[in-house]
Amino acid sequence: MDIRRQIILSSILLALCAPAWVAAEQVPDPELREILRAAAGEADSFGDRFDAEVWLTDMSARLERQVRDPDERIEILTRIHYEASRVELPPELVLAVIEVESNFDPYAISVAGALGLMQVMPFWREEIGRPNDNLIRVDTNLRYGCTILKFYLDKENGDLRRALGRYNGSLGRRKYPNKVIDKLSKKWYQG
Repeated sequence: MDIRRQIILSSILLALCAPAWVAAEQVPDPELREILRAAAGEADSFGDRFDAEVWLTDMSARLERQVRDPDERIEILTRIHYEASRVELPPELVLAVIEVESNFDPYAISVAGALGLMQVMPFWREEIGRPNDNLIRVDTNLRYGCTILKFYLDKENGDLRRALGRYNGSLGRRKYPNKVIDKLSKKWYQG
């Protein structure tokens, strides 16, 4: 049996056995529902061409192992920069979240049913009245994911660990926030 088939079968088994707390922590926040609704209705994030070329070249080299096709890589990076900048998040933070959540697989599906690069829960589409939004589409997934992450960062008054815990449904636990912060500091941070 090939590795991809094993992963899919393991995911299905884990989903069937997922703990009750996963569903319990995914209760829609009414305030976040309104913010997502507004974001979904909105349609360049770089200051100038030179800044764009420097950032895209640097990040493209860092992303090459996960996304082999250079055109696809630049498209993903451009969308990440745009959506992160739109909600005033560091694009590098979004890159770290995506690496931990899906390892840049736009078709990823979690054991809890979260979809795409940023592993967005599908119930948000119904919550904001956009049931036909495709969360596998990179631009749609990033729009939702960045908006949700920014909401939690604001809600936690800039406390990144708590915001990441909320984003992942693991508030109060350190494992997920530590993974993201580790990726951010070791791979994506520009310093």
